[in-house]
Amino acid sequence: MSTVETNVRPEYDVELQKIADYVLEFTIDSDEALQTARHCLMDTLGCGLLALRFPECTKHLGPIVEGTLVPHGARVPGTSFRLDPVKAAWDIGAIIRWLDYNDTWLAAEWGHPSDNLGGILAVADHLSQQRVADGREPLTMRQVLEAMIMAHEIQGVLALDNSFNRVGLDHVVLVKVASTAVVAKLMGADRERLLAALSHAFVDGQSLRTYRHAPNAGSRKSWAAGDATSRAVRLADIAMRGEMGIPGVLTAPQWGFYDVLFSHTNRDLATKPEEERRFTFQRELGSHVMENILFKISFPAEFHAQTACEAAVTLHPQVKDRLDEIERIVLTTHDSAIRIISKSGSLANPADRDHCLQYMTAVPLIFGSLTAEHYEDVFHAAHPRIDELRGKMEVVEDQDYSRDYYDPQKRAIANAVQVFFNDGSATEKVAVDYPIGHRRRRAEGIPLLEEKFAHNLATRFPAGRCAQIVELCGDQARLEQTAVHRFVDLFVI
Repeated sequence: MSTVETNVRPEYDVELQKIADYVLEFTIDSDEALQTARHCLMDTLGCGLLALRFPECTKHLGPIVEGTLVPHGARVPGTSFRLDPVKAAWDIGAIIRWLDYNDTWLAAEWGHPSDNLGGILAVADHLSQQRVADGREPLTMRQVLEAMIMAHEIQGVLALDNSFNRVGLDHVVLVKVASTAVVAKLMGADRERLLAALSHAFVDGQSLRTYRHAPNAGSRKSWAAGDATSRAVRLADIAMRGEMGIPGVLTAPQWGFYDVLFSHTNRDLATKPEEERRFTFQRELGSHVMENILFKISFPAEFHAQTACEAAVTLHPQVKDRLDEIERIVLTTHDSAIRIISKSGSLANPADRDHCLQYMTAVPLIFGSLTAEHYEDVFHAAHPRIDELRGKMEVVEDQDYSRDYYDPQKRAIANAVQVFFNDGSATEKVAVDYPIGHRRRRAEGIPLLEEKFAHNLATRFPAGRCAQIVELCGDQARLEQTAVHRFVDLFVI
């Protein structure tokens, strides 16, 4: 047995090179992607503004050391904070994700690519201000939109075939990787610096999914993405200072990401040939993910339940006066929903409730709507009927729903709800295959998304400011030409 390691430094892993070359060389020329990115920007910022109504969120915001002054500091929309880009990224990412209301991508792995806006906007705002102070041209919102498209693509394409949740890792690892790549580019990274930054994102410690699942579900899931996009900014900065990279971070035997975190923690993966334990890219990196992103338009709810909520709202008029007569409720769903959000027993906090399929169905059956306030402890305690209905629910898998969920030509997220009464009667079985935020329902969904944005703006700004923001965000060409720091100016309290 050899006692000497071969110390030949490898080339960077090909997966890292693929991401770096995409970020540095790909040209965004899809009008659909750019327009969708504009709507994504609106929706994402609106979600963050709405979250500022909740003290459990706002307690996390602001400088680490009170009174800290940061020249050209990045601003946190909806607040008066001016922070260093690392903490600003944390804060922006946290408010974006707090209410579980921003966009979603579903595949072998799921996640919320707009989480990356935390790092993107913080870095772009800081750099734009700094460049103007130095007598140079500021960054534009076109660059922000392009960074969003690329971050969506990196996170989304890596998620298509590669399941991190099955080895116990949280999907925010993909936020960290995608944010690292695009913010390093914004900072001016060349290929070597960008590869170094990416390698540090993978060698970094990765979050476990513990806080997303019963019986440990809790509010960390609401700030985990902010933490990840913030860490990306820090790692990109480290790389830009000349820190060496780790070329074999993924493939190094025993010590690399694949052997430590993507194989040995999963016996099924560990028995596969080495080439099958590496990331696969189902498609080339382009603009596909942004073009097909899923918006949460009607409900602040985990996406696998969106169509169940819609079906429940449809059934509300038929059941609202017969709640005492309900014998059972059958929820027909797909396997991912069963694995992630189907749960019984007590629900300890809002984060627990917005990841419970039965809770998210019961509330609109009773009240005809589902809002962020419906998850709060006070509301839950005041309405014991919610848990009564949860106790009458049966969750069953429809294999066609599961197959259509994974079908890249469909990407359905189907749910059906049917209510049975004590007298033997029943409602119709209301099935919804595609939620209102799906690409297949864009024409129907975008006007509602714009209404959602206007509503969320009004929770934070006076009417005149709201009108300014809506007008700017409604004009693609003008928005793209706007300097980043001037755009962020509109969101400062």
